[in-house]
Amino acid sequence: MIALRQNIAQMAGYVPGFQPDDVASYIKLNTNENPYPPSPQVIQAIATEVGEGLRRYPDAASRLAREEAGRLYGFDPSWIIMANGSDEVLNNLIRAFAGEGEEIAYIHPSYSYYGTLAEVQGAKVRTFGLTESFEPEGIPEHYDGKLLFLTNPNAPLGFTFSQNYIGDLAGRLSGMLVVDEAYVDFAEETSLELVRALDNVVVTRTFSKSYSLAGMRLGLAIARPEVIAALNKIRDHYNLDRLAQAAATAALHDQAYFLDCVAKIKETRAWFTAELKRIGYRVIPSSGNYVFASPPDRDGTRVYQGLYDRKILVRHFTDPKLSHGLRITIGTKEEMERTIQALIEIGPGQ
Repeated sequence: MIALRQNIAQMAGYVPGFQPDDVASYIKLNTNENPYPPSPQVIQAIATEVGEGLRRYPDAASRLAREEAGRLYGFDPSWIIMANGSDEVLNNLIRAFAGEGEEIAYIHPSYSYYGTLAEVQGAKVRTFGLTESFEPEGIPEHYDGKLLFLTNPNAPLGFTFSQNYIGDLAGRLSGMLVVDEAYVDFAEETSLELVRALDNVVVTRTFSKSYSLAGMRLGLAIARPEVIAALNKIRDHYNLDRLAQAAATAALHDQAYFLDCVAKIKETRAWFTAELKRIGYRVIPSSGNYVFASPPDRDGTRVYQGLYDRKILVRHFTDPKLSHGLRITIGTKEEMERTIQALIEIGPGQ
């Protein structure tokens, strides 16, 4: 008999968004991918790396990418670690701070993968809920858990916590506050200044959304140098290959292209939100590249199936707190126009 660790044998794995084999036949609005291609500078940087250099190991420290991120965000590179997707650094934060049987926490609903990563390490998981006005509830005045993950902007709902709230929350924790800013480039505020001011705040980011590099698996974290040094001890020593490092450096460098893509998505998000409201949907104001919207009859399953039948993929969650609605990625203006037309055809329900 195979002697798996008991927690691995019993746990349920994380289920990502549906990826169809014939993706070109769908309008794909279910995994928050960017509808625009990466910067031409990224494509050129990757092409330059393809060839003789691939027989050699990459720079273990991802120095050029960290230096480019440091210039952009205003930090010494010793405050920055590059990661094989932000999921890698989220996992390594748990490995670094939470031992077996120790507790981590996160807000529910948000990114449920935090819980999966904690279970793998044998850590305990605690969740705190949200009020109807999207305020966290149940967090004690002083929380002793090793890590608290705060997704900001929240996914899948899209709202943001204020920086004043985040700073106050960090002061109530014995452990680390990890602010997961996967979608922050579509928002108006960031917690980077809190990293400078407070020694228990870590900011994580991904290149998958705003930089159109979901297929490259790139992320980073910004934290005090002693935290980064600890994360460096436990990451894979060559965690980013040559192509990924070249892509990250070029993407961060080409801010003109990046800002143009973000602006187009935010403009389309505003238009799509207004159109959803016009046809009777309830829409939570979003600071991400998606919206969470509920049909008039609050039957998310019905609308999901209607869109699926029309070859439009969105994300529907079975969680009772979310099943009444849909998370819809912001695509191109044409894709969102077709989605609105499909929703009109599907109708408001009973």
